[in-house]
Amino acid sequence: MLGSMVTDTLALWRDAERCYRVVTARDPRFDGQFIMAVRTTGIYCRPSCPASTPKVQNVRFFPTSAAAQANGFRACRRCLPDAVPGSPDWNVRADLAARAMRLISDGTVEREGVPGLARRLGYSERQLGRVLTAELGAGPLALARAHRAHSARLLIEVSELPLTDVAFAAGFSSVRQFNETIREVFATTPSQLRAFAASRRGRQADVTGTRLSLRLPFRPPFDASGLLRFFADHAVAGVEEVTSEAYARTLRLAHGTGVVRLTPSSDHVRCELMLTDLRDLGSAVSRVRRLLDLDADPAAVTRVLGADPALAPVVAAVPGIRVPGAIDGEELLLRALAGGLLPPGDEVPGEWGVSRLFPTAAQVAEAVPGHAGIAALAEGRLDLHVGRDAAELRAELLATPGVDPSTADYVVMRVLGAPDVLLAEDPVVRRGAEALGIAPDSLPERARAWTPWCSYAGMYLLARFSRPEHGLGDDDLVAVERRRR
Repeated sequence: MLGSMVTDTLALWRDAERCYRVVTARDPRFDGQFIMAVRTTGIYCRPSCPASTPKVQNVRFFPTSAAAQANGFRACRRCLPDAVPGSPDWNVRADLAARAMRLISDGTVEREGVPGLARRLGYSERQLGRVLTAELGAGPLALARAHRAHSARLLIEVSELPLTDVAFAAGFSSVRQFNETIREVFATTPSQLRAFAASRRGRQADVTGTRLSLRLPFRPPFDASGLLRFFADHAVAGVEEVTSEAYARTLRLAHGTGVVRLTPSSDHVRCELMLTDLRDLGSAVSRVRRLLDLDADPAAVTRVLGADPALAPVVAAVPGIRVPGAIDGEELLLRALAGGLLPPGDEVPGEWGVSRLFPTAAQVAEAVPGHAGIAALAEGRLDLHVGRDAAELRAELLATPGVDPSTADYVVMRVLGAPDVLLAEDPVVRRGAEALGIAPDSLPERARAWTPWCSYAGMYLLARFSRPEHGLGDDDLVAVERRRR
């Protein structure tokens, strides 16, 4: 079943007839899953673009915006095809192309270049280029260029930064390269793009200094209350703050630190960011999207899990459940290994109730001496980045002292956003299964019918146990917050 589902997903952009039907229906569920380019206008769009549907003979389909750009097309200024949820392929797939895309979206090419990207993935630059071009229609430099263009557009439209500063903050090596890329991708100049954005807003951007306010799209439905409850139950004082409406936390990023507050609404998540270095914008947004699992395809999850008679009631009662991701892989493993022995992290300027960074592995190793697993992290013998192969990472974790199979699966699921990991030995998952009439010992066999969405099935089992009425009210979250304080 997994093979057929993934094959169908991978073939979507190659199936011109199916893609054209999606475009004709202007179905927003497919935004981000493929790109439509129009030969007669030279423009590429998201599938749900409100413009008149072009004739079938005039369209081409691509897997990524970078592929469309590489073929000479420019972005539609009406539907903003880069401002959509990312393709869920990058979570479902575990191959080289998907792992590379996760690292590119995290800004690896801007920080380490293509050699650094290839080194992290364990391939030569030549091999990597061949695979990405064959799978995604563009090589690593073109994919990174598309990522820089998206970051630049965000800064142009939501900040009042001088355009020269925008260029370097978005990762361009020169103002000339920045200007040329904006012209090629958006068919306009940076100053015209800013003026156009201001005219659409009708007001000044919500920005002061390094504070930015962004709208992060997702595919509805979206179980925001479930995520807020999860974060409240796992919050580290000073590092995270959860209320009935929002989640805030500090960030340790490549070029500095940051603080983010995330406030879900009906059709987007408001993301308020304060960064010490704006070069970290793209990486911060990418990590927040993974944390909230905003690129998930809830319709695909519901089709599979809703077909199970035991799961169907809770799937219907809690639509759009998400699998919480991780801001940082090292942090997640340290939480699991150190438990309540975490020392306080470094102080940062306070905002939204948070004032400390999560402690580094070296700080935790000093507070918890003699723990071989924590020492392995502190000494750099474990590298938990989003481009890791799931099987290889799991094997490394199992070889680490203090990491059992359940912990290894938990880390793989959250750090890599792996959608098909069932925590069958988790006692809360097992109790949730019992509450639905599923024998806990039958979970591994039952999971065959849930593939490739076992991680989401596990979250539904957790929801059944922790939310017996299939919902969470504001009063419940406030109570969690008060107990933690």
